[in-house]
Amino acid sequence: MALLRWGLGRQNVHRSSRVLLLKLTVIVISVLLLCEYFIYYLVIFRCHWPEVKTLAPGDDQEPVLKAMFLADTHLLGEIRGHWLDKLRREWQMERAFQTALWLLQPEVVFILGDIFDEGKWSTPQAWADDVQRFQKMFRHGSHVQLKVVIGNHDIGFHYQMSKYRIKRFEEVFSSERLFSWKGVNFVMVNSVAMEGDGCSICSEVEAELREISRKLNCSREQVQGSSQCEGEQRLPFSTPVLLQHYPLYRASDANCSGEDAAPPEERNVPFKEKYDVLSQEASQKLLWWLQPRLVLSGHTHSACEVLHPGGVLEVSVPSFSWRNRNNPSFIMGSLTSRDYALSKCYLPFEDRVLTTYGAAVSFLVLLVLAHFERLPSSLLSGWKRCRMHTKR
Repeated sequence: MALLRWGLGRQNVHRSSRVLLLKLTVIVISVLLLCEYFIYYLVIFRCHWPEVKTLAPGDDQEPVLKAMFLADTHLLGEIRGHWLDKLRREWQMERAFQTALWLLQPEVVFILGDIFDEGKWSTPQAWADDVQRFQKMFRHGSHVQLKVVIGNHDIGFHYQMSKYRIKRFEEVFSSERLFSWKGVNFVMVNSVAMEGDGCSICSEVEAELREISRKLNCSREQVQGSSQCEGEQRLPFSTPVLLQHYPLYRASDANCSGEDAAPPEERNVPFKEKYDVLSQEASQKLLWWLQPRLVLSGHTHSACEVLHPGGVLEVSVPSFSWRNRNNPSFIMGSLTSRDYALSKCYLPFEDRVLTTYGAAVSFLVLLVLAHFERLPSSLLSGWKRCRMHTKR
């Protein structure tokens, strides 16, 4: 009888071990699904499109364009990209982007430069591989337009950029500089070429901008009768939105605030012109030529809002990648031909995801320890009963 009880005890131990294994499997799968998939829905679901100010009674309702603005994805290349770093960061950006598309349904998405981390020196094969990964991560339906601005990591800084690198970038992402939709004009600038030293690429970019300026002027009422605009296909009558990688000139981030601004110890560090920001001269040219109502830029990886002369607001968009900051985000814009409204949508914080994993691991360890503390007592109890029966 005691042997039977001991045998039953062993069966109970085996059954208990199977139950433990089932519990561990369920917990691991649940935590993985939460941290790698569902968390993006839970976080981005809280984001909403901002509302543009309503028009006066009697005015025709203008169409509203829903646009997403993100920056500095920095897809790692073959030189500096560790496979685990690539896997982690690129999965984060892919899930965030795909979830945002599904939940928010934007009509156009703008990426404000530094798409790649090593575009400035990648070989043709490495470039093709990076482009293929980008197209998989940022895939989208035909109802969404994706527009990309050149950044310094895509073609190199001014002294590194070449017509070859610019051409291969534009072959993938288009050379479009002026984009109009729903009565809203966007000007996308190659800010890396705004060096002002008269280089051939710089001269071509400035000539393009002067031509865009002329077209914009032709769309304004005061010059519609001008001879220089005769036969010109008119743009929508709308002050443009300027999109570029480098921010317009500012001395530092000292006046920037918010949880996704630069760290306090970095905000007072002076910016270097033509490296951290555009030069004062280039910034004045862009503001004079284009007369934008809004400027969006990237490059610094941190958020900032700056009011330039004439009341022009510039918004620096933080990096979209965990590799550059713990709390990435993107900007949601509702735009009409005369007005706009912006809001920010945060992605999951990396430290909170890691904390969730840490808590799950701790719980699993406690669960396993509790199980193995009960295991010896069950076997010992059965063995004692067996010995008592033998002595009798």
